[in-house]
Amino acid sequence: MTTKKHELNEKSEFILEVNDLQKYYPIKSGALSGPKNFVKAVDGVSFKIRRGTTMGLVGESGCGKTTVGRTILRLQEKTGGNVLFNGVDLHDLSKKELRAIRPKMQIVFQDPYSSLSPRLPVGEIIGEAVRQHNIVPKNELANYVDKIMSQCGLQSFHADRYPHEFSGGQRQRICIARALALNPEFVICDEPVSALDVSIQAQIINLLKDLQKEHNLTYLFISHDLSVVEHISDTIGVMYLGTMVEYGDKVDIFKEPLHPYTKALFSAIPMPDPDAKMNRIILKGSIPSPANPPAGCKFHTRCEHCMEVCKTQPPKAVDAGNGHMVACHLYDK
Repeated sequence: MTTKKHELNEKSEFILEVNDLQKYYPIKSGALSGPKNFVKAVDGVSFKIRRGTTMGLVGESGCGKTTVGRTILRLQEKTGGNVLFNGVDLHDLSKKELRAIRPKMQIVFQDPYSSLSPRLPVGEIIGEAVRQHNIVPKNELANYVDKIMSQCGLQSFHADRYPHEFSGGQRQRICIARALALNPEFVICDEPVSALDVSIQAQIINLLKDLQKEHNLTYLFISHDLSVVEHISDTIGVMYLGTMVEYGDKVDIFKEPLHPYTKALFSAIPMPDPDAKMNRIILKGSIPSPANPPAGCKFHTRCEHCMEVCKTQPPKAVDAGNGHMVACHLYDK
């Protein structure tokens, strides 16, 4: 049970509010010495997600997308900032309070094989947390698991089989069923289709959308595939080297991306028309190390629009209209 101080506000417009979230990992030079430096995996990320919608979080590999998701759920502890779920700061909760709120927040991991225990049958994998959190009476558990499996496209006889007996798409359905079984309000999807064939990707995406409508779920959908993100998302955040460089409504960002990095990402989206010509933007140089990020704007070492101010002053996010936020000196007022 949550205390009055930590009382959930389930009528709030925004189910999740992330403010200046930071996650640093210490780098030690020796066993006895203290940290000499830090890897700034997440460095001041802020965004909000409306109830019942999907936010897509995109960026290159290593930009900190997965770390944002894990830190939100307190699978990793934050370095700074705060995360409000239904108005409650998750990082202020005690272990007992956090355990009570856990069923409302779930995650679907990228690799379904490594996230499922090879020693448990599917029925036990899905029902284990249901039993621990007393979601249903014990005598109703088997029927409840069958119902959840059916909603996720699995058959009742699958309950006695083990994860290695399933295909990749079926294993991801098991992971989705495990998350759905706890009646969550908010689900983080950490690249849930990146390891699947394209045809199976479409099935899983459509399943997620159907479950969202049926259960009024809210998603944070982490991916590097912009085509998938465009299909499922309502809002989009673009990350680069631990920071959010652009955030806004999906239609606005796809119609008119503002940040030079976002434009480069979108120019790389494959076109189904072989005769269509794309003005591909090729970024020069390599991604700087998050342990030693460049001063000023972190993207300035690869940006063709780099100015002197970009080398010394980090840009602040400004509203370009309709809540379309961009952190770039090109839009300084």
